[in-house]
Amino acid sequence: MLSRVGPWKKFSPAPPENNSLAGINPYIKQTEVALPTRPYRITFLSRETGESRVIEIDPVRLPFQRTGRPGSILDIALGHDIEMEHTCGGVCACATCHSIVRSGLASCNEATEDEEDQLEEAPGLTIQSRLSCQCVPDGSMDVVVEIPAWNRNAVKETPH
Repeated sequence: MLSRVGPWKKFSPAPPENNSLAGINPYIKQTEVALPTRPYRITFLSRETGESRVIEIDPVRLPFQRTGRPGSILDIALGHDIEMEHTCGGVCACATCHSIVRSGLASCNEATEDEEDQLEEAPGLTIQSRLSCQCVPDGSMDVVVEIPAWNRNAVKETPH
C-alpha cells in the first residue's frame, strides 16, 4: 500500500497499521532484549542543569513512549518528562542520545556493533557510554545515568 507524503516525493510505503516501526531501524539487525521483571530505580543526572531525578520503574508499565527500544533509557526518560536529545527518533541512526551509565551497566543489554558505530560520533565517549535509545536495563540492579551537557545536534529545538 502506498501513501502520499508531499510534492517532493510522490509516494512512500504506508506505515504499518499498528505503527510497530516506532523506535526500530529496519536497516540494522535487531537483537532480543530482556525487559525487567521486578521494580528498580533509575537516577538521571543532568550535567546541563545540575539536577538529578530518581524514577521508580514498574516493569508492568513499560514501555512509556514509542521512542527508542521498549524499556530503554530514552523510553523511560521521555516517559517521565526528562529532556533528552534524540534527533533520529530513537532508531540508532545518530549519537545525540548518548548517555553515560555511571552505575548498573552490568544490568543493561550488550551494545550491538551498530550502536558502537554510532557512538564513535559522540563527543566525550567513555567506556560506560551508551545510546539511550538502545540501552535497556533488565531491572536486576538500580541504574545511574548521566546525561551530558553537549551533543551533536547543531540545532536546538524545543523538546519533542
